Amino acid sequence: NTQPLLLSSQAVQPRTPAAKSQITNQIPSPPLPRPDEHQPSDMDASATGAGAKAKKGAAGRKAGGPRKKSVTRSVKAGLQFPVGRIGRYLKNGRYAKRVGTGGPVYLAAVLEYLAAELLELAGNAAKDNKKSRIVPRHLLLAVRNDQELGRLLAGVTIAHGGVLPNINPVLLPKRTAEKEPKEGKSPKKTAKSPKKADKKA
Repeated sequence: NTQPLLLSSQAVQPRTPAAKSQITNQIPSPPLPRPDEHQPSDMDASATGAGAKAKKGAAGRKAGGPRKKSVTRSVKAGLQFPVGRIGRYLKNGRYAKRVGTGGPVYLAAVLEYLAAELLELAGNAAKDNKKSRIVPRHLLLAVRNDQELGRLLAGVTIAHGGVLPNINPVLLPKRTAEKEPKEGKSPKKTAKSPKKADKKA
Protein backbone atom coordinates (compact mmCIF):
# COMPACT_ATOMS: atom_id res chain seq x y z
CA ASN A 1 0.00 0.00 0.00
CA THR A 2 2.83 2.40 0.77
CA GLN A 3 4.60 3.86 -2.22
CA PRO A 4 8.17 5.11 -2.02
CA LEU A 5 8.60 8.86 -2.08
CA LEU A 6 10.15 9.92 -5.37
CA LEU A 7 12.28 13.03 -5.36
CA SER A 8 12.51 15.14 -8.43
CA SER A 9 15.78 15.77 -10.14
CA GLN A 10 15.53 19.48 -9.30
CA ALA A 11 15.42 18.75 -5.59
CA VAL A 12 18.35 16.39 -5.78
CA GLN A 13 20.52 18.67 -7.89
CA PRO A 14 22.92 20.85 -5.90
CA ARG A 15 22.23 24.54 -5.95
CA THR A 16 24.38 26.69 -8.12
CA PRO A 17 25.79 30.04 -6.94
CA ALA A 18 23.24 31.83 -9.09
CA ALA A 19 20.39 29.97 -7.42
CA LYS A 20 21.82 30.78 -4.01
CA SER A 21 21.94 34.46 -4.87
CA GLN A 22 18.32 34.35 -6.01
CA ILE A 23 17.28 32.76 -2.69
CA THR A 24 19.18 35.35 -0.67
CA ASN A 25 17.59 38.14 -2.69
CA GLN A 26 14.14 36.79 -1.88
CA ILE A 27 14.80 36.91 1.94
CA PRO A 28 13.95 40.40 3.25
CA SER A 29 16.86 42.10 5.00
CA PRO A 30 16.32 44.01 8.27
CA PRO A 31 16.03 47.78 7.95
CA LEU A 32 19.20 49.73 8.51
CA PRO A 33 19.21 52.05 11.52
CA ARG A 34 19.03 55.76 10.95
CA PRO A 35 22.03 57.81 12.00
CA ASP A 36 19.91 59.89 14.40
CA GLU A 37 18.40 56.86 16.13
CA HIS A 38 20.10 55.28 19.16
CA GLN A 39 20.09 51.49 19.18
CA PRO A 40 19.86 49.91 22.65
CA SER A 41 22.70 47.58 23.54
CA ASP A 42 23.29 45.08 26.33
CA MET A 43 25.05 47.74 28.40
CA ASP A 44 22.11 50.09 27.95
CA ALA A 45 19.69 47.35 29.02
CA SER A 46 21.68 46.68 32.18
CA ALA A 47 21.90 50.41 32.85
CA THR A 48 18.17 50.86 32.42
CA GLY A 49 17.55 47.96 34.78
CA ALA A 50 19.83 49.45 37.39
CA GLY A 51 18.20 52.84 36.91
CA ALA A 52 14.78 51.33 37.39
CA LYS A 53 15.93 49.71 40.61
CA ALA A 54 17.46 52.98 41.79
CA LYS A 55 14.24 54.85 41.10
CA LYS A 56 12.28 52.23 42.99
CA GLY A 57 14.56 52.47 46.02
CA ALA A 58 14.55 56.27 46.01
CA ALA A 59 10.95 56.40 47.27
CA GLY A 60 9.58 57.88 44.06
CA ARG A 61 11.94 60.84 43.84
CA LYS A 62 13.56 61.82 40.57
CA ALA A 63 17.05 60.54 39.88
CA GLY A 64 19.62 63.11 40.94
CA GLY A 65 17.14 65.11 43.03
CA PRO A 66 17.69 66.29 46.61
CA ARG A 67 17.84 63.45 49.13
CA LYS A 68 15.11 63.45 51.76
CA LYS A 69 16.39 64.12 55.27
CA SER A 70 16.14 61.06 57.51
CA VAL A 71 14.03 61.30 60.66
CA THR A 72 15.09 59.24 63.66
CA ARG A 73 12.67 57.17 65.67
CA SER A 74 13.43 59.27 68.74
CA VAL A 75 12.19 62.38 66.93
CA LYS A 76 9.09 60.56 65.74
CA ALA A 77 8.30 59.45 69.30
CA GLY A 78 9.17 62.86 70.79
CA LEU A 79 11.90 61.43 73.05
CA GLN A 80 15.44 62.41 73.97
CA PHE A 81 16.71 58.90 74.68
CA PRO A 82 18.00 56.95 71.63
CA VAL A 83 15.39 54.47 70.44
CA GLY A 84 17.68 52.86 67.87
CA ARG A 85 20.50 52.26 70.34
CA ILE A 86 18.17 50.73 72.92
CA GLY A 87 16.73 48.48 70.21
CA ARG A 88 20.23 47.35 69.29
CA TYR A 89 21.01 46.54 72.93
CA LEU A 90 17.82 44.51 73.19
CA LYS A 91 18.75 42.50 70.10
CA ASN A 92 22.39 41.96 71.03
CA GLY A 93 21.50 41.02 74.59
CA ARG A 94 19.48 38.02 73.36
CA TYR A 95 16.73 38.67 75.90
CA ALA A 96 14.25 37.17 73.44
CA LYS A 97 14.31 35.59 70.01
CA ARG A 98 12.42 38.50 68.47
CA VAL A 99 12.10 42.18 69.37
CA GLY A 100 9.08 44.20 68.22
CA THR A 101 9.18 47.73 66.88
CA GLY A 102 7.31 49.20 69.85
CA GLY A 103 9.53 47.64 72.52
CA PRO A 104 12.52 50.00 72.21
CA VAL A 105 10.22 53.03 72.05
CA TYR A 106 8.39 52.01 75.24
CA LEU A 107 11.62 51.25 77.12
CA ALA A 108 13.19 54.54 76.03
CA ALA A 109 10.14 56.46 77.25
CA VAL A 110 10.22 54.73 80.66
CA LEU A 111 13.95 55.35 81.13
CA GLU A 112 13.60 59.00 80.13
CA TYR A 113 10.77 59.53 82.62
CA LEU A 114 12.72 57.95 85.49
CA ALA A 115 15.84 59.96 84.67
CA ALA A 116 13.89 63.24 84.49
CA GLU A 117 12.14 62.53 87.80
CA LEU A 118 15.38 61.66 89.58
CA LEU A 119 17.27 64.65 88.19
CA GLU A 120 14.51 67.05 89.19
CA LEU A 121 14.52 65.87 92.81
CA ALA A 122 18.33 65.84 92.92
CA GLY A 123 18.41 69.40 91.56
CA ASN A 124 16.04 70.53 94.29
CA ALA A 125 18.28 68.87 96.90
CA ALA A 126 21.31 70.68 95.46
CA LYS A 127 19.50 74.03 95.65
CA ASP A 128 18.53 73.38 99.26
CA ASN A 129 22.22 72.85 100.07
CA LYS A 130 23.14 76.00 98.09
CA LYS A 131 25.08 74.03 95.48
CA SER A 132 25.05 74.41 91.71
CA ARG A 133 26.34 70.90 90.93
CA ILE A 134 24.57 67.59 91.55
CA VAL A 135 26.72 65.10 93.46
CA PRO A 136 25.94 61.54 94.63
CA ARG A 137 24.87 62.92 98.01
CA HIS A 138 22.07 64.86 96.36
CA LEU A 139 20.97 61.77 94.45
CA LEU A 140 20.74 59.76 97.65
CA LEU A 141 18.76 62.48 99.42
CA ALA A 142 16.39 62.65 96.46
CA VAL A 143 15.83 58.89 96.38
CA ARG A 144 15.47 58.29 100.12
CA ASN A 145 13.15 61.23 100.70
CA ASP A 146 10.76 60.11 97.95
CA GLN A 147 8.43 57.24 98.83
CA GLU A 148 8.05 55.72 95.35
CA LEU A 149 11.70 56.05 94.32
CA GLY A 150 12.78 54.77 97.72
CA ARG A 151 10.65 51.67 97.24
CA LEU A 152 11.98 51.16 93.70
CA LEU A 153 15.63 51.56 94.73
CA ALA A 154 15.36 49.98 98.16
CA GLY A 155 18.19 47.52 97.57
CA VAL A 156 20.46 49.95 95.71
CA THR A 157 23.61 51.40 97.27
CA ILE A 158 24.73 54.77 95.88
CA ALA A 159 28.50 55.21 96.13
CA HIS A 160 29.63 58.26 98.14
CA GLY A 161 26.01 59.00 98.95
CA GLY A 162 26.13 58.68 102.72
CA VAL A 163 23.00 58.10 104.78
CA LEU A 164 19.99 60.12 105.83
CA PRO A 165 20.52 62.22 108.96
CA ASN A 166 18.70 60.41 111.75
CA ILE A 167 19.25 60.49 115.54
CA ASN A 168 17.25 58.31 117.88
CA PRO A 169 15.26 60.49 120.32
CA VAL A 170 16.52 58.38 123.22
CA LEU A 171 20.05 59.60 122.56
CA LEU A 172 19.07 63.26 122.68
CA PRO A 173 19.72 65.19 125.95
CA LYS A 174 16.71 65.43 128.22
CA ARG A 175 14.99 68.78 128.67
CA THR A 176 14.37 68.12 132.40
CA ALA A 177 18.04 68.88 133.08
CA GLU A 178 17.42 72.50 132.10
CA LYS A 179 14.50 72.83 134.51
CA GLU A 180 16.44 71.57 137.59
CA PRO A 181 18.48 74.78 138.17
CA LYS A 182 15.31 76.86 138.15
CA GLU A 183 13.77 74.62 140.77
CA GLY A 184 16.93 74.95 142.94
CA LYS A 185 16.62 78.75 143.04
CA SER A 186 13.10 78.72 144.42
CA PRO A 187 14.07 77.58 148.01
CA LYS A 188 16.36 80.62 148.36
CA LYS A 189 13.43 82.88 147.76
CA THR A 190 11.48 81.06 150.41
CA ALA A 191 14.42 81.46 152.83
CA LYS A 192 14.22 85.23 152.54
CA SER A 193 10.64 85.26 153.57
CA PRO A 194 11.35 84.67 157.36
CA LYS A 195 13.71 87.68 157.46
CA LYS A 196 11.06 89.85 155.99
CA ALA A 197 8.69 88.56 158.60
CA ASP A 198 11.17 89.51 161.42
CA LYS A 199 11.59 93.03 160.06
CA LYS A 200 7.89 93.48 159.99
CA ALA A 201 7.73 92.30 163.57
